[in-house]
Amino acid sequence: MRVATDIGGTFTDLVYVDHEGLIGYAKANTTPSNFESGVIDVIEKSGLSSDEIDMFIHGSTVVINTLTERTGVKVGLLTTAGTRDILEIGRGNRPDLYNFRFQKPKPFVERHLRREVRERLDVKGNVITGLSREDILQALDYFKEEKVEAIAVCYLHAYLNPTHEIETKQLILEAWPEVSVTVSSEIIKEWREYERTNTTVLNAYVKPIGEQYIDRLAGRLDRLGVTDNRYIMQSNGGVTTFGHAKDVPIHMVESGPVAGIFGAAMLGEMIGEKNIIAFDIGGTTAKCSLIANGEVKVTTNYYIEKTEKTAGYPVKVPVVDIVEIGNGGGSIAWIDELGSLKVGPQSAGAMPGPVAYGNGGKQPTTTDANLYLGRLSEKNFENPVNMDEVTQAINRYVADPFQTPTEDGAMGIIDIANSNMLNALKLVSVRKGYDPQEFTLVAFGGGGPMHAAELAKELGVKKIIVPNAASVFSAWGMLMTDLRHDDIRTYNRNLQGIDLGELNETLSEMETESMRQFNQEGMEQSRVVFTRYADFRYVGQEHSVQLPLPSGILDERQFQDIKSEFHDAHEKAYSFHLKENEIEMVNLHLVGLGKVNKPVLSRVEAHREPNSKPKEVRNVYFRDGGWTEVRVYDRESLGAGFTVDGPAIVEEPNTSTLLISGQQLQVDPYGNLIIETGDEK
Repeated sequence: MRVATDIGGTFTDLVYVDHEGLIGYAKANTTPSNFESGVIDVIEKSGLSSDEIDMFIHGSTVVINTLTERTGVKVGLLTTAGTRDILEIGRGNRPDLYNFRFQKPKPFVERHLRREVRERLDVKGNVITGLSREDILQALDYFKEEKVEAIAVCYLHAYLNPTHEIETKQLILEAWPEVSVTVSSEIIKEWREYERTNTTVLNAYVKPIGEQYIDRLAGRLDRLGVTDNRYIMQSNGGVTTFGHAKDVPIHMVESGPVAGIFGAAMLGEMIGEKNIIAFDIGGTTAKCSLIANGEVKVTTNYYIEKTEKTAGYPVKVPVVDIVEIGNGGGSIAWIDELGSLKVGPQSAGAMPGPVAYGNGGKQPTTTDANLYLGRLSEKNFENPVNMDEVTQAINRYVADPFQTPTEDGAMGIIDIANSNMLNALKLVSVRKGYDPQEFTLVAFGGGGPMHAAELAKELGVKKIIVPNAASVFSAWGMLMTDLRHDDIRTYNRNLQGIDLGELNETLSEMETESMRQFNQEGMEQSRVVFTRYADFRYVGQEHSVQLPLPSGILDERQFQDIKSEFHDAHEKAYSFHLKENEIEMVNLHLVGLGKVNKPVLSRVEAHREPNSKPKEVRNVYFRDGGWTEVRVYDRESLGAGFTVDGPAIVEEPNTSTLLISGQQLQVDPYGNLIIETGDEK
């Protein structure tokens, strides 16, 4: 049996698939003070025994939480003489152009802990000035006095020649073996000094925390008897071993969310849908990503805490291209100083949670609004729900200030949340030149199925898929992933007269290094598949376009085809091309996949009654129709082929799928809910 666990802001999810393809799942409360306890809780709640588990995959929010909550360790930075202030200088692009109070992000390392080392490489990686051991030893003495717990090393142009960084790490470990060390060349082989330095610092900042967490989790799993085939989900959509995750924990920065995106792509492949918008609403956030022609886009232009007003912090590691906003089931409704209703990004989290949970929450959340409006049933909550408290919270914080009925206040919360989510969906589709009508919306998470119908109508999407086990779909996505390693390195060459021999040798070297890592993880060479990409741009440009590279030995004829493909791709991305201009290659990107056996999904039985009776009829509030009697169905009782027209609700223990008027739902052979919106925008 293959098992995956995913820690969310509110719940920790578990999904398992047995050898017959049958899916089971469980949920337990997330335990923020001790995350591994939530993992053990949900394993025990599932009723699985250790001898049934032959693969364990885990996704965690530990790294992103450590960064956003600023709970990492004290870091010292060693950098090339003259580049001490690169974290403050950053980039000159201000996201909020007319904000005269704009402040650049505060570095994670205080200035007095950033120490300069005499050493220098030129832009080709040649040594100009040798490494000063004296500077390093003096810096270590100072770091010890300041009780530094981790050291980051990032030297100028080390992505081309890591010699000085390797020597520095050896010297540090000889002089101070207890300290945690991160060197830039081990995690980044791309240019851009600010991004490289910041990423190295962030890895150092979270590394001891990540190591402790993984060690504690491994210890608890050992005591349970789950000792073999243990993997951690990475931000690139693949998994890696516990050991590798401890070395480079920054690769776990979006560990949980990306699994659902990858799962949506795999689901689309199974049912013949190549163009997908993956949409995940959890307890704290909503996340979305666009999958075009079956390909999950991975980027190294990732930021944390970046908004329309703040520049954020770059993290230059491979991350699935995802847009995330602070709107989920636990997002709190509030009124700002100008009297406008807002929803999120503040969240009630797991404790105290929404008012409906009965754990002390006082402010209304999206979940409370959905409950009051009849879209959720109080029968599906673990604890008894006090509807009077839910009503009073909506009235006190929303309806009364606007002098409006309770249902309008609750509907206002849903409308604001939907508006925020719609903007995120447009960012991954319309704003990138894609027509949403050509895509299918895969909605999952506890809130995705509840909001998808109205969002699809606004966006013009014609089909929605609510997968089986939708509320734990991110964990399901982990079950479908392979081991994955990305090797991205700057390779700046003009295509005019490029040395194909050198290029082929570099690509071969990258594959050899990646294969060595797979071998260390016990992956057979016959199961490893490589895919190659490169970033190209016109000479003198800043932005690039990524194109796939053919496998095997590259020749001149293939490069002529690549040039033609680049002009077309550039026009699609930026609306113009410059066919007379020279082209240059910027980066090489090797994706290595260690293929694991995927579970085969079982089919559900055909529905025996074409028009099954609903389990109840409930009043549900709609913006246009007011209170309406709506049929409510139990998802577990619906077989393949069942159809129903909206308005209707299909309930399962941890989520509800809302169907609005004009939409039709059908259950497919795998138990997925397929909603045809009938929208012809």
